[in-house]
Amino acid sequence: MTVPAASRRALLAGLAGALAAPAAPGIVRAGDAPILRGTGDLGLVVERADGAVLLVETTGRSHLARIDGLGDLSHASVCFSRDERYAYLFGRDGGLTKIDMLAARIDRRIVQAGNAIGGAISDDGTLVAVSNYEPGGVRVFDAATLAPVADIPAVDSRGNRSKTVGLVDIPFRGFAWSLYEGGEIWVADFWNRGNSPKLTRIFDIGRLPYDGVVTADGRHYVAGLFGEDALIRVDLWADSLKPERVLAGYGKGEAPLPVYKMPHLEGWAAVGDRLLLPAVGRHEVLVVDRERFAPVAAIPVHGQPVFIVARPDGRQAWVNFAHPLNDTVEVIDIPSLQVVHGFTPGPAVLHLEFTPRGHEVWISVRDADRVDIHETRSFGKVGELAARKPSGIFFTPRAHRIGV
Repeated sequence: MTVPAASRRALLAGLAGALAAPAAPGIVRAGDAPILRGTGDLGLVVERADGAVLLVETTGRSHLARIDGLGDLSHASVCFSRDERYAYLFGRDGGLTKIDMLAARIDRRIVQAGNAIGGAISDDGTLVAVSNYEPGGVRVFDAATLAPVADIPAVDSRGNRSKTVGLVDIPFRGFAWSLYEGGEIWVADFWNRGNSPKLTRIFDIGRLPYDGVVTADGRHYVAGLFGEDALIRVDLWADSLKPERVLAGYGKGEAPLPVYKMPHLEGWAAVGDRLLLPAVGRHEVLVVDRERFAPVAAIPVHGQPVFIVARPDGRQAWVNFAHPLNDTVEVIDIPSLQVVHGFTPGPAVLHLEFTPRGHEVWISVRDADRVDIHETRSFGKVGELAARKPSGIFFTPRAHRIGV
């Protein structure tokens, strides 16, 4: 059959366009040389309404691929393998998904529970743990295959099941978490123990621990208490693990505001010898001495803080806020402990993530379907990416930090 000249030209043009089109990162087409790239500037942006993530790179501020089929991402979080190639995505529906970022595809996916609230990867990169609301407890999986390793039900000292919150990795193949209803902190040690960890339970920590973090040196696990104005600290270097109440009564004598969204302690800012923490139900950022956990100052801010994120050099902390004041971002100068800049990216600012050395910050603006990119010296906007209801932003340098 003879193909008309015009049709031949259209076909050849189409083939040329297909060959010139960029492949997904890491994908090798038959007959082509490998497409090589590093992973240090890669990241994922969660599109919470679509069950998808955007694969992005920060050097060129570009979107490389969209990966979908990831379930309920209404409270999704991500951690990374030690080599930065794989991302582990924890969905609210109990889904645990291993994403190959160089191939831009799902490597493995399981649904391990009915309702989950985040997870962590061990320091040696071999274990992934997931914190569950339903049925409660923590489940641990092999990071390579997602095969089950351990199932640790959260049954408190009274025999009642509990939601688990504040799950973090700690040094030497360990994890720590809190029991929300149970008022306990548990520490699991997998070092040289195969699939049967040594479990240490810390009782009577206070009412309703809603979140937890570990300090960057892996020494202190800190839980926030929704049921009272206090934090609980556990010194993980001590021979005997005991709870210590810190910042007790920091809001005593004040009428607390309605809590529209629980702040995320994993978004606290560690800067030098100080910690900046969100004050529950108050328009304040708490400044705390890092060694003694004694209060230093309270910085008035625009609304109830949700995330307080330190620029990697420690000079600034950027803050976003709970509804109904969640269209605003403020910047705190650390030497002066003053708000030095504020701006309004748009409706529903949900998350902030700095580039590896902090020269830029990416900001998800959910209700504008957009991610904004600002440089962090003069605060000017330098780019934006379209995204469908974006929430969490996660860059690969997290792979090398404890507790994130």
